[in-house]
Amino acid sequence: MKRSVLTRYRVMAYITAVMLLILCACMVAKYGFDTGADLTFAVSQAHGVLFMVYLVFAFDLGSKAKWSFGKLLWVLVSGTIPLAAFFVERRIRAEVEPLVEGGVAPARA
Repeated sequence: MKRSVLTRYRVMAYITAVMLLILCACMVAKYGFDTGADLTFAVSQAHGVLFMVYLVFAFDLGSKAKWSFGKLLWVLVSGTIPLAAFFVERRIRAEVEPLVEGGVAPARA
């Protein structure tokens, strides 16, 4: 497996997790303090688009790593739980890293 598959998953996992935290803060501001409705709308739209990109990259990684359906579903859903994506990303990286390193060994002379 190419390293770029893991890298783009990791980047999108972090971006999605940070955007979800920002969205949660915006929702608290909007519904708790009745302010920032326009900002909440913009952040929610951006998070929605980025989450779809995250789903595509996570599915691509899962299909190349040959995960079970349950594991793939957990990784996909972790992007909807605040802070979960940080922990899941760390675990997935540790698990997939040997597949990246052991995928194609360079030819030795």
